[in-house]
Amino acid sequence: MSVQRLLLVAYQCGPGMGSVSQIGWEWYSRLAQQYRVTLVTHVRNRQAIAAAGGAVGDSEVIYIDTEWFAGPLYRLAQRLFPRSEHSVFLIASLDYFVFDAAAWRLLGRRQEQGERWDILHRVTPVSLATPTWLGRLGIPTVIGPLNSGLKDPPGFSAIMRQESTWLVNLREFGRWFDGVIGSSRHATRLLVATQATLAMVPPRYRKRCEFMLENGVELDQFEPTPWPAAPGPQQPLEVLFVGRLVPVKALSLLIDAVAQVKAAGQAVRLTVVGDGSMRAEWERHAQTLALGESVRFVGSQPLTEVAGFMRRCHVFCLPSVRESGGAVLLEAMASARPVIAIRFGGPAELVDDSVGALVAPGNPQQVTDDIAKLLLQLLLHPAEWAERGQAGRRKVEAHYSWNAKVEAAGRLYRAILNERTPA
Repeated sequence: MSVQRLLLVAYQCGPGMGSVSQIGWEWYSRLAQQYRVTLVTHVRNRQAIAAAGGAVGDSEVIYIDTEWFAGPLYRLAQRLFPRSEHSVFLIASLDYFVFDAAAWRLLGRRQEQGERWDILHRVTPVSLATPTWLGRLGIPTVIGPLNSGLKDPPGFSAIMRQESTWLVNLREFGRWFDGVIGSSRHATRLLVATQATLAMVPPRYRKRCEFMLENGVELDQFEPTPWPAAPGPQQPLEVLFVGRLVPVKALSLLIDAVAQVKAAGQAVRLTVVGDGSMRAEWERHAQTLALGESVRFVGSQPLTEVAGFMRRCHVFCLPSVRESGGAVLLEAMASARPVIAIRFGGPAELVDDSVGALVAPGNPQQVTDDIAKLLLQLLLHPAEWAERGQAGRRKVEAHYSWNAKVEAAGRLYRAILNERTPA
């Protein structure tokens, strides 16, 4: 049975508005080319959607306005946690519950007026701690892909304290609320990105779960290109980091590793793309180590520029000590660049020795030492690492492109409708 009308709910949805908003936009902009879509999203996304050309195809966009609550909440969170973007996000995201209740009431009224949809798919937020009332509408409901449930790594307490991670316990409220309103109970399918997420789902509902990564890659945007000239005395080893400059990204560990490589007499240059509360401190750290031109901060860049930095590097390194996803790793792999990350959370499920390397999540000094050893190994065996980059591209093409994800969603929609249609 084919899908005629799709109800897509994306609290965060807009190009260039952050990683989760980009996820919502990718789902909407692609599904609206294949189905008759009604998108329900927050009013704060209106400007970005309009700038991208407005509603895609013949889709309808419904905007839910909760700024009367969201605006003051966000400003309060910024005052309370000026150094922790993660904490600000957690508090500000409580607005989602107001959005969800408003969407449920509005869509219920439209059903009473005779409107019908074949499938409801809620794509953002991507946390299981953000349950929804929408499953009570009686429409076959898909929730996800979801990525949550990751614990703090035990050896990095000093870093995690800077992130006010005690606030993460607020997510337990979301799990309790899930039981109250029956989000998992009313879902037809729950798409989970990781084993940690699956473990958060109540055992009686795990049979409804299917694995799907929440992130994807636009293959045309991150294209494979030849490796730069092999690193050596005349060509520095080009290392790239892309991400928010917040404590959990642990960029100082990578800066220390670069210092070790330089101390070993090797030419190396780290380019840091991104901005955040830790930028000034990490710039001072690099200066204290007298790294000079071996570390350069270029600030936040549009995706087109990020793709260019990917092309110019030899290796991409993400030293984040708590990374639930890892979209930037997929972008580096799509660019045919080998990747280095920590064996914890999302990176541990994306990266293996065929596409790069993982370091154990022991403690800060051990991570620094292990990254430095890997960079020195790359200098000794550049051809082997270049091949890992090519293997990364092949892996992304096979499993993580947005086209592949949308095709998989279409198969899932049809399977759900066929299950509900009498033989």
